[in-house]
Amino acid sequence: MLRRLPLIAIAIVALVGAFTLRDYLSFETLAQNREALLAFRDANYLMTVLVFILAYVVIVGFSLPGATIATLTGGFLFATFPGVLFNVTAATIGATIIFLAARWGLGEKLAARMETSEGKIKAIKDGIDENQWSVLFLIRLVPAVPFFVANLIPALVGVPLHRFVISTFLGIIPGGLVYTSVGAGLSEVFAREETPDLGIIFEPHILLPMLGLAALAALPMVLKHFRKGT
Repeated sequence: MLRRLPLIAIAIVALVGAFTLRDYLSFETLAQNREALLAFRDANYLMTVLVFILAYVVIVGFSLPGATIATLTGGFLFATFPGVLFNVTAATIGATIIFLAARWGLGEKLAARMETSEGKIKAIKDGIDENQWSVLFLIRLVPAVPFFVANLIPALVGVPLHRFVISTFLGIIPGGLVYTSVGAGLSEVFAREETPDLGIIFEPHILLPMLGLAALAALPMVLKHFRKGT
């Protein structure tokens, strides 16, 4: 039970946050406070960067609502660059918190059981182990995989920490870059009193290159499969 406390704490905070913070971590809140945020950034740039990264880490690390809004805010406050660097760094740290909590509470024991099991479960575990880099990049690059799920799966199958961190940081850059650039253009959206198009990531000119990267990540698995077949 002691080992599961961090994961239980994350689950409780996430549940409470889903009901209490949804109205605060929203686009409307960002729009209403945009001038104050810009003024604070101009007067305290370094402090703004640190507070923003910390807030983003808490949002992701405790699975609170508002991760997308946080990404937009990073672009709005710091432009596409270095905003994307702040966003990706904070998201990676937050994801690592969930990964470590899940691995410490469940992952190590579950991975050991899968390793000593037989049949399909062992085959799945062996398949993931043989293609860890490809699988890790795939679950980051495919937009249909929820971010929280992409943090849990590696922890439950015994992925090493360094592989998780590297694949997370690099794998979320494409999507992070898209939403950060949307955030960088929010001033014009605010001026028109509109809301940003968050479905832009599914537009063909955005989605197809990301799927191309996913296919590239899957290529080693495909080649390995054919080599085994021959």
